[in-house]
Amino acid sequence: MVSPEQVKQYIEQGMECAHVDVSGDGAHFEAVIVSALFEGKNKVQQHQVVYKALGERMREEIHALSMQTYTPAAWKARV
Repeated sequence: MVSPEQVKQYIEQGMECAHVDVSGDGAHFEAVIVSALFEGKNKVQQHQVVYKALGERMREEIHALSMQTYTPAAWKARV
């Protein structure tokens, strides 16, 4: 069973991130991801970037991943 910390590491290894926070129970995870890679992309495209970074792990290890994705500017503006 994969841990939230492992999912965080997978995301950070697969893409450039300014901030990643992952919680979950070993099968279902929730992530907050901030990346400049999201600039100019809609939410679906942002999620596709994350799925690409996770690759086969999404099929084999991670059963469900709920994401909140932000550009650095959107992350800063939300506070």
